[in-house]
Amino acid sequence: MRRVMADGEVGKALRSVLDRIRAASNARSLEIPAVQPRLVAVSKTKPVALICEAYMNGQRHFGENYVKELEEKSTNSRILNECKSIRWHFIGHVQRNKVNKLTNIPHLHMVETVHSEQLATSLNSAWEKLQKAERLKIMVQVNTSGEENKHGCLPCDVVSIATHVVNTCPHLEFVGLMTVGALNHNPSKGPNLDFQHLAECRKTVCENLSILEEHLELSMGMSGDFEHAIAMGSTNVRVGSVIFGTRDYKIDAKPGSSKAGTDSTASGEQKTNDGSSREKLAPQTNPNEPCSMAISESSEKQSKAVASCSKAHMENSIGSYNSESEKDMLVNGFDDVCTAHLTINGRPDAPDLFGP
Repeated sequence: MRRVMADGEVGKALRSVLDRIRAASNARSLEIPAVQPRLVAVSKTKPVALICEAYMNGQRHFGENYVKELEEKSTNSRILNECKSIRWHFIGHVQRNKVNKLTNIPHLHMVETVHSEQLATSLNSAWEKLQKAERLKIMVQVNTSGEENKHGCLPCDVVSIATHVVNTCPHLEFVGLMTVGALNHNPSKGPNLDFQHLAECRKTVCENLSILEEHLELSMGMSGDFEHAIAMGSTNVRVGSVIFGTRDYKIDAKPGSSKAGTDSTASGEQKTNDGSSREKLAPQTNPNEPCSMAISESSEKQSKAVASCSKAHMENSIGSYNSESEKDMLVNGFDDVCTAHLTINGRPDAPDLFGP
């Protein structure tokens, strides 16, 4: 059965996660930059009451995946009154036609999913128009696992995007790199190759832009692997279900019904019938040469089964569901694809395997 946090449990769970973060940080190698990892509490699909409870227990950084849901929560009167120092992180895919809405979010602290120079330019222009005193913090998202249904730039494009932000986007502050990575890794079998790839990307970026590695963050690690990510150098972990309980997308209608839907705050964010409107990965710097930081063969093999499962679910489902909110779930991100598939097919008690 899906587990929902009762009153008071969020604070207890939050303290437990923070203790685990401190322990993992203290145990990591001395070769890892000594930066205390930040906890971003991922509150997507979760009610305002739980966000306020986490805030009252000292949590300040919260992550959301959907612009519409973040817009509704950030302007909620209770959050505005009780959570005056909240800091929102946007961790979902950003379409350029949503940039103005995103940058107008109250207390927007960081966009962790910049995947192209074009998106960076749009964010820079939108932030400039708001005449904010501080620059908007951004991270470049990297598709380290090579899975087709995940967003992020190619590893070999990281330097060009970072350089573009630093040199031509004066209203943005480039603070780090982010990845989701393969979600089926077993730490007992060795280091997560996606985390290694992101660390390698940071090293390359720092060498090219003359930045100290300890000054460039790594956002990697979710509920199931944040301690392993910290051991490998993460400075920003995105944890949701361990704090708030597993999430329920509430898809009750049968396939083909136009009345099916998800949680009202998470629906309709990316309205697309076949996924074609999603922004594509940025092209390689030199398409005639192989990527200098290519994903390893073992990493590709590791994620092949999961990626093919996700792709099959998307291809088989997009044409079957008429509700835009259902289609949104199927194309918005890999973590929601398989959860949606399991729930739609009559398994509402399926574990939330893929959420942060």
